[in-house]
Amino acid sequence: MSTSTGDDQPRIHFLDVTNRDGVQTARTGLSKFGKTMVNFYLGRLGVAQSEIGFPFLFHEVPYVRAQTALERAGAFGSLRLSGWCRAVVADVERSAGLGLRHYNLSISTSDQMLQNKFRGKLNRDALIREMVAAVRTAVEAGAETVGVNAEDGSRTDEGFLTEFALAAREAGAARLRYCDTIGGDTPGRIGERFAKLAGATGMPIETHCHNDLGMAVANSLAGTFGDLAAGQDAWINTCVNGIGERSGNADLISCILALRHGFGVPDGAQIGDQLDLTWARRFAGWASYAFGQPLPNNQPGVGPNAFAHESGIHADGALKDHRNYELYDEELLGPHPSDRHARAGRIVLTGEYGGLAGFRHVMDDLDIEVTDEAKTFQLVQLCNAATGRPLTDDELRLIAAYPDELSLLYPGLL
Repeated sequence: MSTSTGDDQPRIHFLDVTNRDGVQTARTGLSKFGKTMVNFYLGRLGVAQSEIGFPFLFHEVPYVRAQTALERAGAFGSLRLSGWCRAVVADVERSAGLGLRHYNLSISTSDQMLQNKFRGKLNRDALIREMVAAVRTAVEAGAETVGVNAEDGSRTDEGFLTEFALAAREAGAARLRYCDTIGGDTPGRIGERFAKLAGATGMPIETHCHNDLGMAVANSLAGTFGDLAAGQDAWINTCVNGIGERSGNADLISCILALRHGFGVPDGAQIGDQLDLTWARRFAGWASYAFGQPLPNNQPGVGPNAFAHESGIHADGALKDHRNYELYDEELLGPHPSDRHARAGRIVLTGEYGGLAGFRHVMDDLDIEVTDEAKTFQLVQLCNAATGRPLTDDELRLIAAYPDELSLLYPGLL
């Protein structure tokens, strides 16, 4: 994706990290098929890029091959797929050849991490050398874009961050990811730092904000506005439903809604992705189901209470004109999930232990065209076994539409 536009105005893009940072969340997890569905929904929403995982890990290899095949087949629309690696040459070399065209390479940059994580193994000069070697390896392997992550960037002094970013740019990196790793930044501070870094380096500074103080969305917007003020494109890291390590990451839907409907958003702060929020509720509901994490009642936009009113004054005003107490229309967010597997009463499902009769019944009931019955049936069984829960309507539709590509998730079994 080019960062230039017809009117030369900088644009805002979303790079979702659910499949990397989100799946690292403690006390939760997602199957490789589940991670595939995250990419499916991100593609339907119109998000620019998905950080799909760790291509240097052996157990991610079949999954990465399946994702790149699905990307080529058009299953994810215009969504770009990227891999996360440590800024280590060996990681990049192990990842090369899997079909990924975009990378983010990560290394810690703060004195806190140098002293108390690396414990003398690296100093600032060695850290930059490691990063530069990894970036050059990725570029030489054919990567179209490389982003470099400054882990703990919010505790790294501006002078060294600038030096680090310029070295990355010289080696071929396109962006610097500023990681507020422990969630300690505040909007005024991060906005100023982004404007200075983007201006000094001439490259976009990518937001990666954690929610330990409840400010991940606010900090993401403030950093974004700093980028735009410096004339650079902005890239915002997000996770579905705000999941992520500890208190989570910046919530995808909240960031989009804030940019579209927030008061005081600067003129010219335009989203460069063709977003379709009518998939928002389906994605949020699916993610809650797949991760086994209930969607908070007060989740912005998609929570059960996002458009609920009870108090007399609010109810009276909402009945007269819902805009009295609602910032945006709920229709923007699309329908709530109403999947077949959740129906009450008599129901026949298809899954790990189902037979052909039940499989055919379900697919016919959902009006899903099956072109390769044998393979699709086996994939339904395998994907259900992997998820350990009934498959959703969207999952069944994706399996039926792309059986050859999804078969790559299970090498040797189909």
